Amino acid sequence: MKSRGLNQANPAKKLFASKWATTIVWFITILWFIPSLSLLVTSFRSKDDVFNTGWWTAFGNPNFTLDSYRSVFFGDNGGGVSDGVLPYFVNSIVITLPATIFPVVIATMAAYALAWIRFKGSDTIFYIIFALQIVPLQMALVPLLKLFTGGAHIGTFQFFPALGIAGDFAGIWLPHTMFSMPLAIYLLHNFVSNLPREIMEAAVVDGANHFRIFRSIVLPLSIPGIASFAIFQFLWVWNDLLVALTFSSGLDNVAPINAKIASLVGQYGSSWETLTAGAFVTISVPLIVFFSLQKYFVRGLLAGSVK
Repeated sequence: MKSRGLNQANPAKKLFASKWATTIVWFITILWFIPSLSLLVTSFRSKDDVFNTGWWTAFGNPNFTLDSYRSVFFGDNGGGVSDGVLPYFVNSIVITLPATIFPVVIATMAAYALAWIRFKGSDTIFYIIFALQIVPLQMALVPLLKLFTGGAHIGTFQFFPALGIAGDFAGIWLPHTMFSMPLAIYLLHNFVSNLPREIMEAAVVDGANHFRIFRSIVLPLSIPGIASFAIFQFLWVWNDLLVALTFSSGLDNVAPINAKIASLVGQYGSSWETLTAGAFVTISVPLIVFFSLQKYFVRGLLAGSVK
């Protein structure tokens, strides 16, 4: 009887807890959304309005313009922006897409090999790959850049030639792919290893080789996990500035949009209103990617939680 009474009190308690949780979530959401809203509203205001009034006054006296976006994309010498960010925006696309696709493809194949192709030392290799996640990214930047530009030497003997890809897109793709591989293989290995063994055994009985199993079974069933990691990788590469600046060698023709955003304020910060438009352009692409793949992202996070 006592247990039944406790069970009868649980619905009200859950409802009360649910209301508090919902209120807190809404409060945090609104608090988080206010800076983004101010950024969006300011990006459509004129220079005089930005400098003289607060962004919230735009709701009572709307006076919107596209001048900031025009300056950001195409440049405005009179406004302090010598050239637009459109070439840098294209550079970011060219950097981000291959730097997301390459590690996803390689890590998926490696995860399948380590999970379903048993060979001597496979577990040791997986543990070593997992341990590589503790290596700080900053420690590898300068040695890797020297490897690209001058190769590797033991005394006067050069055992690894200089690749000569610093200052090129390939010189940015390769570090992003290398740095993301430990996490990618670890996450996708855990996803692929939870696929039903019966399906794999049935495919082997039907005469399918490893390539056929990977292409026809593993890839379709692993789309949620692949999409989840692809979102993380895309956001990391798109927002990255350190790796891009290090391996672009300061060249504008391969520099991402993040390298250009800081210069939008002009000399002495006289044109900082264009920074809001540039910042919103920068965050718009990750938002589109995330909301487009949101359902796969949620499925990938929940995969394996319930058998």
